[in-house]
Amino acid sequence: MKERKPNVVIEDVSIADMSSEGMGIARIEGKVIFVKGAVPGDVATIELRKSKKKFSEAIVKELKSPSPFRVKPACQHFGVCGGCKWQHLDYSKQLAFKTQTVEDALVRIGKLEIPAIAPILGCAESFYYRNKLEFTFTDRMWLTEAEINSGAEFNRNGLGFHVPESFSGVLDIAHCHLQAEPSNAIRLSVKKFALENDYTFFNLKTQEGLLRNLMIRTTSIGELLVLVSFFENDEEKIKVLMNHLATEFPQITSLQYVYNPKRNDTIYDLETIIFKGNKYITEMLGDYKFKIGPKSFFQTNSKQAKVLYDVTKSFAELKPEDVVYDLYTGVGSIGIYVSADCKRVVGIEQIEPAIADAKENAKLNNVTNCSFYAGDVRMVLQKDFIEKNGKPDVVITDPPRAGMHEEVVRTLLELAAPKIVYVSCNAATQARDLQLFSEKYVVAKVQPVDMFPQTTHIENVVLLLLKQAQLCSQN
Repeated sequence: MKERKPNVVIEDVSIADMSSEGMGIARIEGKVIFVKGAVPGDVATIELRKSKKKFSEAIVKELKSPSPFRVKPACQHFGVCGGCKWQHLDYSKQLAFKTQTVEDALVRIGKLEIPAIAPILGCAESFYYRNKLEFTFTDRMWLTEAEINSGAEFNRNGLGFHVPESFSGVLDIAHCHLQAEPSNAIRLSVKKFALENDYTFFNLKTQEGLLRNLMIRTTSIGELLVLVSFFENDEEKIKVLMNHLATEFPQITSLQYVYNPKRNDTIYDLETIIFKGNKYITEMLGDYKFKIGPKSFFQTNSKQAKVLYDVTKSFAELKPEDVVYDLYTGVGSIGIYVSADCKRVVGIEQIEPAIADAKENAKLNNVTNCSFYAGDVRMVLQKDFIEKNGKPDVVITDPPRAGMHEEVVRTLLELAAPKIVYVSCNAATQARDLQLFSEKYVVAKVQPVDMFPQTTHIENVVLLLLKQAQLCSQN
């Protein structure tokens, strides 16, 4: 394909595939074109926006023939808000593409021999499944092309989500399909109250304005946490707004606020103030309770988290005498969830507040066979630590998207635990790590789990078994 300049329009382009980032893929004269908003099976007129040596990027200019897999997006903000890239794609097809993403990563990137991938475990509810959302106040809300072209004047105060690839752009949200009510009602009530009472909305560039962020957390047992973040410490206005929330939404279990004058939105180093109710809310996963505060790290899809943990426990096939290492344990949820089936769980997590939560959660559930340690897994998992806690019979690892540090993989290869259960939110980095593990381990089972419908994200659980020759040498 000859090099084409951006903004060139190409007619009757067939979309053949889908990328792991959720863009349609077309091929013209051997060159790959990633098409935003396209679905495999579409025939469309596209407009090039970026052109590079090996690939180009484009948008759908006109849909000539829609794919049979295309569905009408539920959300009016689809295509501008970056939260749900696949609302235009039938859910069964989303699951098929996610399975393909896992297979491509393990086979193409990891160059692994794998068994047949188990059918992906999809969500019973493909909307309103999140238990946590964070919204941003702005006094310069993002305007769509249609709004700009209308020539109308708009009140630019908004409350919503950051627009992809924009530093300061925030799209005002009328209705979000990710979190169940009263999430939308709370957000809209706060915005309405702020507008009616002349509260100032935050300006990210000038670092001015009273209202900064709004967090809403819910649990499957009906508890509700609301946190408002203020950039300015105006005690009177803060009190009035918080009273409004307490009156309008008496079902709020924990109503809190925080004063954040920093240049970033993170609150982990700040003190949150309880205005009404409890310090935390409680979630149930199976028979276990978990405390969730505004700073807690917790799976954002509670129902599917139980599915994910059930797969993890099934793969581990724990015995009463087993010692389990739970790496990147977070708030200890997986470790606590499997604790009744083994002798002891040893959890390691770099984030200290998460470890504090893990210890609290163990106490809350009367779990006495879990020990949790704060620190970088790479630095903690050393000879003296292993001597103190014993060699693991099973390792469960659930690292961040970047995967595991190579030194951690090397340490685990030296430990040679009979089983490793690798839980991942990034199939590509998981595949890279599994290739390193292939020195001593074989992939025995693969189970994708969809935690985030309407998005390209996928969780994948892999069971690694020590090669038979290694097991024989130990016997």
